Amino acid sequence: MSTKKALPEALQALLPFVRPYWRAVALAMLFLGLAAICTLAIPLALRDLVDTALAALPADRPTILRERFGWLMGISIATGLLTSARFYMVSWLGERVTADLRDAVYGHLLRQDALFFESLPTGDVLSRLVADTTLVQSVVGSSLSMGLRNAVLFVGGMVMLILASPMISLSVLGAIGGVVLPAMLIGRRVRRLSRASQDRVADASAMAGETLGAIAIVQAFGQESREADRFAQATQRAFATAIRRTRVRAALTAFVIVAIFAALVGGLYLGTQAVLRGELGAGTLGQSVILIAMVASSAAVLAEVWGELLRAAGAIERLIEWLQTRPSIVSPAHPARLPLDPEGGYQGGNARGNAGGLTVEFDAVSFWYPSRPATPAMQSVSLRLERGETVALVGPSGAGKSTLLKLLLRFYDPSTGVIRLDGIATQDLGLETLRACMALVPQEPVIFSANASENIRYGRPEATDAEVEAAARAAQAHEFIARLPQGYATPLGERGVRLSGGQRQRIAIARAIIRNAPLLLLDEATSSLDAENERAVQNALEAAMQGRTTLVIAHRLATVQRANRIIVLDQGQVVEAGTHLELIARNGLYARLAELQFAA
Repeated sequence: MSTKKALPEALQALLPFVRPYWRAVALAMLFLGLAAICTLAIPLALRDLVDTALAALPADRPTILRERFGWLMGISIATGLLTSARFYMVSWLGERVTADLRDAVYGHLLRQDALFFESLPTGDVLSRLVADTTLVQSVVGSSLSMGLRNAVLFVGGMVMLILASPMISLSVLGAIGGVVLPAMLIGRRVRRLSRASQDRVADASAMAGETLGAIAIVQAFGQESREADRFAQATQRAFATAIRRTRVRAALTAFVIVAIFAALVGGLYLGTQAVLRGELGAGTLGQSVILIAMVASSAAVLAEVWGELLRAAGAIERLIEWLQTRPSIVSPAHPARLPLDPEGGYQGGNARGNAGGLTVEFDAVSFWYPSRPATPAMQSVSLRLERGETVALVGPSGAGKSTLLKLLLRFYDPSTGVIRLDGIATQDLGLETLRACMALVPQEPVIFSANASENIRYGRPEATDAEVEAAARAAQAHEFIARLPQGYATPLGERGVRLSGGQRQRIAIARAIIRNAPLLLLDEATSSLDAENERAVQNALEAAMQGRTTLVIAHRLATVQRANRIIVLDQGQVVEAGTHLELIARNGLYARLAELQFAA
């Protein structure tokens, strides 16, 4: 959706989220309408009270006053109850629609491709997700309802004012005509400034999230003051933008209120003169006074609500833009199928079906990152992994090792060439099918704030407690988990802050082991382990590799000497391939890397 769309179109974008709750909307509108009718009945009751009391005999006036005040009290009570019911219904509707919108946006964001998050940092996305949906909640649950209520009162009050005193109503209608156009022009600037203000707040929030996520580095380098200054500058920019928006909104509100009240005071003056001339009754003047106050207050509220709607329009647009964003990496309309068994494993093998692995083929694959189109990350790479084979990728930093894994997982598609699993192109497979065949142990293990058991079970949510413990034992993680205060039920803290680097990595390895996938991807899987634990975990990984195709990225060459083959990458190209001894004998890049490491 374009950021230049009109406000009604921005609000219309919320209709798919409101439509399922049409009964609640209808009930809220019913309460709103009845409350407005009761409110508009008060001036009529007042006119009847004054005119009836003045026309009645003195002896009858006390009885008439009691009756008429009783009616007024009844109308007031009904107005209060109906307004309360309307408030509850629209508040419920606002909370429900906001929750649904937040769920829809978050679920949609989870399916975006890597390019989306390259251009928009995750922290910024989450900040806007919270801030923007809060504004939507304010609109649906409060501002929109207040606007509708006061619009009804404004229109109803004007109609009643026209019927009661055309002379007064003409001055009010003239004032409205002189207010609407300038208010709309000012409102456009309010809307632009509102979106800019939201962007600056999101920038500050994203900066805070990034800094707090790396608090250990910030403190280790003594950059607390510098980061505090950076955040203060960001909040100052947000403050300055918000003040500009507030200044324009204040001018808009003042303009509307002053213009309307000036016209209404003039109309009231004309009405008073009409009473003095005997052209208007006292009860009608009293009715007109209340209607004038009602119309004036409604106009003031409408001006404020208009500002709120303008402010929220940018948030609605941005959320809908995200919902309309389509990732470039998607499942094909008619995906090919790998022979997966009903439990999700690969057919033809052991209990959950790793089937002795699967074949992986890179056929003349070249790739350029969208953010770096001038520099190839991979050039004409051809590589084949046979079923059950363990292949290691080595090479200097930036050689393309991690890029190869990203392409295999289909975080990106090759710029040219094709990648196949068991002879089927990865682009012809559904994403769920493709990734269900793989278990990944990343270089930087990701630990969630859930407990140890749930972190391991993330690899296969339906796994039993016994399977979780077996995977932990295989990854040499059981002993330290058992020593935690609540064992496997111990929350590990955000990003696993309660664990050491080696412990986090062993949790990640256990997660991959329990997945029991036919293709195992190890990206420096033992880089955070000490020598003793590395040997133990290496043995566990080798056991996990049995019957699986395994692709290992390693900088520490001692961990890949027993691989079936070693592929050496440099500047995105395969420069050597062979076993450890074969590559040493060739005295090429691998031999130089090995000499540097083993000599050290």
